[in-house]
Amino acid sequence: MPYEEGVTDTPRGELMQIGQVAERTGLSLRTIRFYEENGLVIPTARSEGGFRLYSENDVSRLEVIKRMKPLGFTLEEMQELLTLLADLDSGTGDRKQLVDRLRMFHQAATARVTALREQLAVAEHFADSLTGHLRTQR
Repeated sequence: MPYEEGVTDTPRGELMQIGQVAERTGLSLRTIRFYEENGLVIPTARSEGGFRLYSENDVSRLEVIKRMKPLGFTLEEMQELLTLLADLDSGTGDRKQLVDRLRMFHQAATARVTALREQLAVAEHFADSLTGHLRTQR
């Protein structure tokens, strides 16, 4: 969609430049550009000067990506989930099949969270053992 004065895609009534998006999401400019280069988020428009302009929907996509990254999802999996969520929101496609696929993503995310909790428990136990060693050295 070309950028036109007064035409916006955000509840706030304005499109945002990449710096504003970076500030809102906590992602670096480089990271946002990386996700753009890989087709995960495409700026809604460009200004007359060629600056990227992002909508609230674009920011929401980046937030989903940001939450998937620490769980080890691949770029392909991220793209698949983003497409799935967009299809569910728009009502396109076989709803039952989309919901089944969403359920699979939920199960994968839950399994990864469980694995991270187990890793955290091991790390905490190790840190506690080091604390014990430090106490005996006083």
